[in-house]
Amino acid sequence: MIRLDKIGKQNGRQIVFIEASAALQKGEKAGLVGPNGAGKTTLFRLLTGQEQPDEGQVSSERGITIGYFSQDVGEMAGRTVVAEVMDGAGPVSVVAAELKELEAGLADPERVDEMDALVERYGEVQARFEELDGYALEGRAYEVLAGLGFSQEMMDGDVGRLSGGWKMRVALARILLMRPDVMLLDEPSNHLDLESLIWLESFLKGYDGALMMTSHDREFMNRIVSKVIEIDGGTLTTYSGDYAFYEQQRALNEQHQQAQFERQQAMLAKEIKFIERFKARASHAAQVQSRVKKLDKIERVEPPRRRQTVAFEFQPAPRSGDDVAMLKGVHKRYGSRIIYEGLDFSIRRKERWCVMGINGAGKSTLLKLVTGTAQPDAGTVAVGGSVKLGYFAQHAMDLLDGDLTVFEDLESSFPQAGQGSLRALAGCFGFSGDDVEKPCRVLSGGEKARLVMAKMLYDPPNFLVLDEPTNHLDIATKAMLIDALSGFEGTMLFVSHDRHFLAALSNRVLEVTGEGVRQYGGGYSEYVASTGQEAPGLRS
Repeated sequence: MIRLDKIGKQNGRQIVFIEASAALQKGEKAGLVGPNGAGKTTLFRLLTGQEQPDEGQVSSERGITIGYFSQDVGEMAGRTVVAEVMDGAGPVSVVAAELKELEAGLADPERVDEMDALVERYGEVQARFEELDGYALEGRAYEVLAGLGFSQEMMDGDVGRLSGGWKMRVALARILLMRPDVMLLDEPSNHLDLESLIWLESFLKGYDGALMMTSHDREFMNRIVSKVIEIDGGTLTTYSGDYAFYEQQRALNEQHQQAQFERQQAMLAKEIKFIERFKARASHAAQVQSRVKKLDKIERVEPPRRRQTVAFEFQPAPRSGDDVAMLKGVHKRYGSRIIYEGLDFSIRRKERWCVMGINGAGKSTLLKLVTGTAQPDAGTVAVGGSVKLGYFAQHAMDLLDGDLTVFEDLESSFPQAGQGSLRALAGCFGFSGDDVEKPCRVLSGGEKARLVMAKMLYDPPNFLVLDEPTNHLDIATKAMLIDALSGFEGTMLFVSHDRHFLAALSNRVLEVTGEGVRQYGGGYSEYVASTGQEAPGLRS
């Protein structure tokens, strides 16, 4: 359906693609992967025609429709959420808007003189709306929005009042409702809770068009794609299989290339040694010349390009007492909404609790109560003896000093630490080379999250409370974080929508529901096995 043939592309001084080729066929679901800055967004822009290649060709079948979801959603205001979503569905949205206006006109007593004309026009527009399957479309719009976590009140409310994260969901809903021939999704799993993520997974599995997407959620990617296109060093390499297969195949390819490189290096060393040894002897002149010519003609094998990954190791955290946190008879409400009523919950040393619950159930509120950033209306919250608390919350990223560079921020937080130690810390969390000189104000959401996490873990607490720590983190950084937290000797309480993170780190589950809380012995994998669901209220 869409093909890239030997494309070349340069942005300023950066060479993004060199003779790169790939194709997306009808019905294929492909994952697009590569390190940050490799050119994934540029590739999407080439496929949609927003940019042109410097060399080569991007071709697509005549008449196909392409829907592109990006992180840049633009302005949204002045319409209901459902109207905004339907507006992305093509001609039917224009007819729907006129139908709404006519309905308002028919109900307006001041327009009684126009009634005959309004009724006649209403009949014409309604017939066109039915012809375009408009009533089914409106139902589908509500269904898609419900799947992405919108309440009825939000769907019928002004889209302009939504936060940036919810506007992202509106933009995604527009593309899903459009059901184009080709769907290009740039990080659709960002800003989604676990329930919405699982719904989207099911939707995309049932979508019969071609799909290309990026995602930092390996489980999400694994369940949807059957092909992976990797961008690395300006080239595109296609792997047939899911993300797990791609990782295995890439590792095997690297081993094979490394072995070829080492064999060739050994052969070259042997030939060079012979040339050096006999180049001054006339009796060996012909042999020396022959070998020199042979070396000139050999195509050199390059060593595999290794992704820079730096492991992070915790300093040993001080030991806490056995009772880490205790909540007794806790009541908490916001306005008329009751969040907790008589909650009893205790956390013991070395327990790793993941908190599950639908949107608004009170997951973040529980973390705020435990950390003391919110107070109960009644009851008690106590933290045990010798507990050193580390709390990662989304708002912590807003507290960074925008005028400081990454390195200056680390230095001000740890004035006693050596420069080498802080540079190693920055490297572990993805700040290498000149990245440490970036002012905090220009950092992306992911970079801010990494910096806050680095500061929290450098001087390790023995009780980690983490609210969506994997938001904005790429797959490699998540893997590093999981590896580091696996060796953490302390206690954890966390909320996450990343199933790989949940399964790897939890050994207890607290499910928050409207009827109270349920506790499960065993981690997330055991929770899924015992409940038959991956998230509260959803069946696997």
